[in-house]
Amino acid sequence: MTHTPDADAPHRTAMFGALRVRNFRLYVSANLISQVGTWMQRIGQDWLVLQLSGDSGVALGITTALQFGPTLLFSFYGGVLADRYDKRRVLVLTQVVMGVLALALGLLVTTDGIALWHVYVFAAALGVVASLDTPARQSFVSEMVGPEYLANAVSLNSTAFNAARLIGPAVAGAIIAVSGGSTAPAFLVNAASFGFTIASLLGMRAGELRPSTRVARAGGQLRAALVYTRQHPDLQLAMLLAFTIGTFGFNSQITIALMAREVFGLGAGAFGLLSTCYAIGSLSGALLSTRRSARPLQRFLIVSAVVFGVLLVISGLMGNYYAFAVMLVPTGAAALVFSVACNSFVQLGVEPQMRGRILALYFMAFMGGTPVGAPMIGWVSERFGAPWGLIGGGLVCIVVAAGAGAVLSRGRGVRVEVHVVPPSVQLHVAAAMGSVPAQAPPERVAGLAEEADGEVPGEQVAGGPAR
Repeated sequence: MTHTPDADAPHRTAMFGALRVRNFRLYVSANLISQVGTWMQRIGQDWLVLQLSGDSGVALGITTALQFGPTLLFSFYGGVLADRYDKRRVLVLTQVVMGVLALALGLLVTTDGIALWHVYVFAAALGVVASLDTPARQSFVSEMVGPEYLANAVSLNSTAFNAARLIGPAVAGAIIAVSGGSTAPAFLVNAASFGFTIASLLGMRAGELRPSTRVARAGGQLRAALVYTRQHPDLQLAMLLAFTIGTFGFNSQITIALMAREVFGLGAGAFGLLSTCYAIGSLSGALLSTRRSARPLQRFLIVSAVVFGVLLVISGLMGNYYAFAVMLVPTGAAALVFSVACNSFVQLGVEPQMRGRILALYFMAFMGGTPVGAPMIGWVSERFGAPWGLIGGGLVCIVVAAGAGAVLSRGRGVRVEVHVVPPSVQLHVAAAMGSVPAQAPPERVAGLAEEADGEVPGEQVAGGPAR
């Protein structure tokens, strides 16, 4: 029987409302365990590359690029698969394949048969499977919880992801240290963790899912997604910011590792603790985002992107290990506030039958720039010093987000008020007179999404938690 919560339930349990749905509760708990394994593998992979390459930032960037590069080539096809086939079956298949890849890599390390090119191959293979998995996994959330809990479910999913990010790196660092520097246990634990997600998918009550209408096999489905995005300026803004932040800002796996080894001269345990500090912030940001019950505003995306860029720059200026560790907490929080808001903004702004393809395009933007950004950040860090990987990435994020804000505010009355008592920042946005015609053409309708979200011209946005 389909889950039908009472009308006021989302307001009564706003922070954890989606956990009322059994299928989602089963999935997110299993996913938490699986994500712990995934983060253990990420730390193990980064440390293994540094071991095999002689601490090369470029090699670390290449590995990251190979893992995220397939996003550009295969994510769109993953979106088509998600819209065309049963998402749960697609996810079971991708989880099995990723578990096998983790197991094979762990066995190679255990038998001392590992070489750097092996890591490159496994990173690329994992990237291909992940590019097919991500659109189905992201769009499957709406089928588990329905539209009334979608924003909350996206936030809770991110909370589980970042709780795992808090646990996984610390556990991986400890295991690697105890194992005498061997990264094999991290890969083997990850291989076993996929079994929990597979079991949760198979154990769901099919009758309580809310499957979207499947798209029949036909030509032009990829082109239709591009046309749809072109007709929605709000989606274009989200993808521009996602591309910028994903390419130049979300490189903590490189920048933190290089800061740990080059600037502070520390080992795997300290690297794991720095990653944990970043994860504490990320988890805090995700938890803050669970209170959101509606689609974020475009201006919120811009402000959160600028704040994240500023914090990256400040982090890069920290020359003391403990000061750097402390700064990673708000930086991680800002990263997740932006990430969750952008994800919710896209998911809640598309039609169900297009969700898989549009999310694929979104994640192509978010992760597709990594093949360029990761080696570039690695090269900058190696050439000018590890701090400049953070500082340079932060400056790019600030410039692009501020430019997008300037374009968005063109033709509007924009005023910022700063109050000392009580401390707050208020942003006033008023549409220019005559800027909205009485009969707006269809391609302009999506551009008025903020009014549909309740952003009345002249409404104040206080400097507190976003709605």
